[in-house]
Amino acid sequence: MTQVPRNFRLLEELEKGEKGLGDGSCSYGLADDDLLMHNWHATILGAPHSVHENRIYSLTIYCGDQYPNQPPVLQFVSRINLPSVNPQNGKVDPSRLPCLAHWRSNYTLETVLTELRREMATTGRKLPQPAEGSTF
Repeated sequence: MTQVPRNFRLLEELEKGEKGLGDGSCSYGLADDDLLMHNWHATILGAPHSVHENRIYSLTIYCGDQYPNQPPVLQFVSRINLPSVNPQNGKVDPSRLPCLAHWRSNYTLETVLTELRREMATTGRKLPQPAEGSTF
């Protein structure tokens, strides 16, 4: 299988992320004029029928030079209580989110954001949450 250069891959993801994913529950884009496409921001709408419903969560994403061969690093800006998120700093623990723990180069930023939203709807569905609007 031919490997797509990192920047081409990230440009594809940028185009897709700025349009919003599927039902618009997740979106992402470059955080600044980062020509190397390292720093991203993302938004996840809280999962319906859960304590997250009607909340909007902000995250930062860092795609290192080895992305997509190595997973991105994610950190919530919005305070959230989820099993995969460090409660002190908002960093997503790669060992606690299956798609990061078993990363494959064909996974995308969309894969990770969708997995986090799925966690909100399942194991995090009824967990008590910090005050809405609070940040790390």
